[in-house]
Amino acid sequence: MPLASTKTGYSIVIRDRRQRYLPGVRGWYKIRRRDTTEAVVGAITGTVARPQALILGRRDEEGVLRAVARSTLLHPAQARRIGAQLTPARPGHAWEGVKFTTSWRSRAPLDVTLVEPDQVAEISIDTAQAGGVWRHPGRVARLRADMAPAEVPMVGKSTPAG
Repeated sequence: MPLASTKTGYSIVIRDRRQRYLPGVRGWYKIRRRDTTEAVVGAITGTVARPQALILGRRDEEGVLRAVARSTLLHPAQARRIGAQLTPARPGHAWEGVKFTTSWRSRAPLDVTLVEPDQVAEISIDTAQAGGVWRHPGRVARLRADMAPAEVPMVGKSTPAG
């Protein structure tokens, strides 16, 4: 079984020994490694009371909150629980004026609502990154009431700063 390297981990590629790569044809299977980590909730899609997905961030070396991931769509019960913990952003949010897109390398705008970056989400996410930004959406496991945003790893890091 050949291993295909990603930026921060490995994927397992499964194929028939005699099968060659054909662009645009789905004949190989890729099993991606996923990690569980944390990120700060900085924006959402949907309403504050009923978020549909989370836009997640981490601080850079200068302490500026940078968008690094988005979540998959939230389950309705999960959306209600998370929405009860969110607060609309006050003026001066790090992402004021930032344009978000619907997916990696897309130009289609994503309508987001900024929230106070005071909640930490635990996510399960594919390890593929580019410049500290995850390429694929992560699944939200829960909000971490036991963790402060300052304890979240910095952009491009997998372990908490400390």
